[in-house]
Amino acid sequence: MSGTLLLVQALNGLQLGVLLFLVAAGLTLVFGVMDFINLAHGVQYMLGAYLGAHFAAVMGSFWLALPLALLGSLAIGLLLEVLVFRHLYARDHLAQVLATFGVILVLNQGVKAVWGTAPRELPVPALLDGGITIMPGLQYPVFRIAIIAAGLATAGLLWLVVERTKVGMLIRAGATNPRMVAALGVDVRRLFTLVFATGAMLAGFAGVMAAPIFSVEPGMGDTVLILAFVVIVIGGIGSIRGAFIAALLVGLIDTLGRSLMPDLMRLVLDASSARQAGAAIASMLVYVAMAAVLAFRPAGLFPVRGG
Repeated sequence: MSGTLLLVQALNGLQLGVLLFLVAAGLTLVFGVMDFINLAHGVQYMLGAYLGAHFAAVMGSFWLALPLALLGSLAIGLLLEVLVFRHLYARDHLAQVLATFGVILVLNQGVKAVWGTAPRELPVPALLDGGITIMPGLQYPVFRIAIIAAGLATAGLLWLVVERTKVGMLIRAGATNPRMVAALGVDVRRLFTLVFATGAMLAGFAGVMAAPIFSVEPGMGDTVLILAFVVIVIGGIGSIRGAFIAALLVGLIDTLGRSLMPDLMRLVLDASSARQAGAAIASMLVYVAMAAVLAFRPAGLFPVRGG
């Protein structure tokens, strides 16, 4: 593999990483603060993509569709929290898993009923169309660079909120010892709602940004959800810093693995066998990385410290 292609794949891995962080950040906060396993979090990513594509088609502008999709994702997230998830907080994890899996099935069918089963598209906005020269002979899509920049900016803003504000202090305290936070007079239900709404909007934002480069279709959030769970396990449940670093690692491992493994397998196998073996091994690399981290750091790379 040439150095140019390796650089392109590394940038693609970085872009995947920031999208995974946007999904995983909300998931790790919900899990860490609320001890709530929400398998339906990936559906928020899917709904963000569908809402972005729908509003862009209706209004003819990506920039108008983006805030409307974020508000729609927030509204749907709050509605699900009030109607379904709020009644599951006191239940055991098995009940949460079964109920949220049911939400996945219902919303996937709902998306099919509203928008059909055919994949939809969200065009790249004209302002971010085209490519930028990052080295002689190599252009990289401007929109993908914008995704990386938006993800990094969101990560920085989220870090400031969590680490430097009173609300962030309550969120961190809730992730460490939610019973103590409630005993100190904090409205835990309101805190839970805030965390859930933030997670839903971040996942929706990831969906809107991913829609112009990935197919918008029912079930598109399932793969992202699995990778997001890998991210929070590697990074440490409840840790924003851990989610960010782990998301970048997972994005790079997944993207570079799929590019490099077939070439590496050609060293010992024929071309056809190398493609098949390389693809199979590449699909397992993130899970191997997760197992390796858990073997040495069972609580993840950056666990939230108990108090």
